[in-house]
Amino acid sequence: MPIPLTVARRPRSLAREDVYTHLSTWIIDGTLQPEEPLRDLDIAQRLGVSRTPVREALRRLEDEGLVETALNRWTRVARLHTAQAAELYPVVEALEVLALQLAAPAITEQEVTHLHDLNTALATALQQRNAGAAVEADTALHRLWISKSGNSELQQTLHALKRKLRRIELAYFNAANAGQASLDEHAALIAALQAGDTQTAVRALQHNWQASLSRLQSTGSS
Repeated sequence: MPIPLTVARRPRSLAREDVYTHLSTWIIDGTLQPEEPLRDLDIAQRLGVSRTPVREALRRLEDEGLVETALNRWTRVARLHTAQAAELYPVVEALEVLALQLAAPAITEQEVTHLHDLNTALATALQQRNAGAAVEADTALHRLWISKSGNSELQQTLHALKRKLRRIELAYFNAANAGQASLDEHAALIAALQAGDTQTAVRALQHNWQASLSRLQSTGSS
């Protein structure tokens, strides 16, 4: 997929951080696909900058595992590895459990209804085979108790981790029927919150993360 041209006329003063932000966003949201070649000159021309900030951004992205290189041969978007999911999912699960425990007493009936609506939106996206919309609905659903936790450090940490997970989540929801089981898992969690049963809600959340990882691994990704 070509690099978007909408930013081609940005000023030369575009900051190094902005180059990194553009590239990381394009990789994470799937605009740039796994194993797609990344040519610094091509990127620099489209962003209206010199090659230096592009090369710095690519090195930073390589350190983060989003870009891979073969010396003097190629630079490309990194392949997806379920091994990374196996490292990230348990960490996100543990932090989300904490967020849910903090948030549960403050979740209102109106917010429970909103969770139902988001799960319905996820079901619609899955029926339409729209992985991007599925990720958005799933992310918004989980974000509700994260935002209600009242802990800004927890929220910031989870935001950064979930940004890394987005490419993996897109692959997960692209897999045939992979997301269907999440609907039932979410429904169990929502029902527990509606009943005021935090412990059951926590178990449902843990099951959702653990089962999702198992399903992702079973898709056969490397």
